[in-house]
Amino acid sequence: MISLAGRDILHAWPKFVLTGMGLGLLIGVTLSMAGVYRGMVDDAEALLTNSGADLWVVQKDTQGPYAESSSLKDDAVHGIEGMPGVARAANVTYLNMQVQRGSDEARAMVVGIEPGKPGSPAQLLEGRPLTRSHYEAVADVKTGFALGDRIRIRRHDYDVVGLTQRMVSSAGDPMVFIPLKDAQEAQFLKDNDAIVNDRARTAANPAFNRPGVPGLLDAAIASQSSSHSVNAVLVQVREGYSPAQVAEPIRRWKHLEAYDRAGMEDILVAKLIATSAKQIGMFLVILAIVSAAIVAFIIYTMTMGKIREIAVLKLIGTSNATIASMILQQAMGLGLIGFFVGKLAATLWAPVFPKYVLLLQSDAFRGLAVVMLICTLASTLAIRIAIKVDPAEAIGG
Repeated sequence: MISLAGRDILHAWPKFVLTGMGLGLLIGVTLSMAGVYRGMVDDAEALLTNSGADLWVVQKDTQGPYAESSSLKDDAVHGIEGMPGVARAANVTYLNMQVQRGSDEARAMVVGIEPGKPGSPAQLLEGRPLTRSHYEAVADVKTGFALGDRIRIRRHDYDVVGLTQRMVSSAGDPMVFIPLKDAQEAQFLKDNDAIVNDRARTAANPAFNRPGVPGLLDAAIASQSSSHSVNAVLVQVREGYSPAQVAEPIRRWKHLEAYDRAGMEDILVAKLIATSAKQIGMFLVILAIVSAAIVAFIIYTMTMGKIREIAVLKLIGTSNATIASMILQQAMGLGLIGFFVGKLAATLWAPVFPKYVLLLQSDAFRGLAVVMLICTLASTLAIRIAIKVDPAEAIGG
């Protein structure tokens, strides 16, 4: 039985190998798509871990700062620092944008930080952390920037003084860290023309030109030329306190929302990338169906090409179970070739993907089990045909 299945494969080995390679490319795409989803989850985990926070304090009734817009005054951090159980707190801003280096651009998340506080990059590959209060940047190597590069963010140029690795947003965009004041200006301040127009509009508003209230107009104009907003306050909890214990009084007395690690993971993984996960799941189902159709067609074709040989086997007393086992072995062999080709292909092309692709061994083992199951089911049509073959066909041929 085993030698017969092997001999049949060797007889048509070019078709068998080429089919296995084609099936392998499909399996490689399937493993890569599963890796893309795993990479998205890992990006979200890395974002939370790299922030160094135990609590994320954001605008009330929002799910910021990553999934929704959040804005709160930057002086709120002082009140939060005085809350029971708070070890350290720091303002932070996040802004997704195109960062320019000469004529080149890179998509990045620009993060405004207070150096040395939560939100700062924990480790540097090269260079040094931010030390000046303006016009310095630390970039992730995925941006393609190098030490000494001058990059442009909004209206100002920044010197890249440090490089980090695996500092990414939940969307996989690499991060660029700049001083908080610069980030506030980049995110919240208007351009010069808009400021001039707003000043003219304010000056023409009778509400700001009350005769008995001097300085009201000047105060209104000054407020349009400054920004004191941030997206979130990152909080580290003192030893002996739980994040839930610290979060409750912040919500009650500061009228802000506070999320712990589990709550933020739920927002990023279960909500923010939920649609992408469903999309990837649909593609995986489609690819599984296509793979099953390919295996079924090839095994069916190989079986139909040896109907007379099967009739001869039946004529000499070979059982249906033996014949079915031979066909099943061919299907399983095709699946094994396809899986190993697919695993190799996914490993080779994963680093080339623009998004992070995380290939887990557990997913590979599950993928192998699914491939074997698909091949088993796909062989049933050919097995049914083989079982129905009349032994008389060996003579009448």
